[in-house]
Amino acid sequence: MNLRDLVYGLYARRVEGRLDHAQVPKHIGVILDGNRRWAKASGGSAVQGHQAGADKISELLGWCSETDVEVVTLWLLSTDNFDRPEAELIPLLGIIENTVRNLAADGRWRVHHVGTLDLLPSRTQTVLKEAEEATAGIEGIIVNVAVGYGGRQEIADAVRSLLLEHSSKGTTFEELAEVVSTDLISEHLYTRGQPDPDLVIRTSGEQRLSGFMLWQSAHSEYYFCEVFWPAFRKVDFLRALRDYAARHRRYGA
Repeated sequence: MNLRDLVYGLYARRVEGRLDHAQVPKHIGVILDGNRRWAKASGGSAVQGHQAGADKISELLGWCSETDVEVVTLWLLSTDNFDRPEAELIPLLGIIENTVRNLAADGRWRVHHVGTLDLLPSRTQTVLKEAEEATAGIEGIIVNVAVGYGGRQEIADAVRSLLLEHSSKGTTFEELAEVVSTDLISEHLYTRGQPDPDLVIRTSGEQRLSGFMLWQSAHSEYYFCEVFWPAFRKVDFLRALRDYAARHRRYGA
């Protein structure tokens, strides 16, 4: 351990020691951004960057477990990412599949897929379904893996699900128009039954949501971190929690 690591370790313990666990967000959404730029700066390939980003996930979940976070949503692949070259996309899907398998095998996390399965290759679909089934009885942190996810697509899927459900019951459009509400739509989101994210973290310095959890993040706090995702450290995580705890959430009041 060099001097820099020692200083960071001491600082992290100091921040953690002052953290009020009663003020910790229960649901954290994370936009894992900057894998390719980290790899470029390190002289590596995009695939190496994605693998380094995947390796960081277990550390993050460990930190969340230590600080009483209950739900974590990880944006691993957006609907826009399907436009990337096959030479990058195919290895990335393989990395995601291995990551999901490892999360399920860990035994501490309840894995839940959020996204559109139909957009994904059959092998990826199978891995996601098997991970959900294998971890359904685990009482640990719920880990939402957002794969093939887009916020607008989620809302469209929720509305479609709502219409199909009521159509099967024989509900007329006029009757549905009378009862449709934000709560009713929420019941058809990918995250139905879960609390909305209290805090959304985005790494790499970009200050936008890019369509991440558009519906659920209406009252979320945002924390934008300059560091690229593979270089995200525990001290960066603790700073995000400290920043969140210092804010006064009024919900429009």
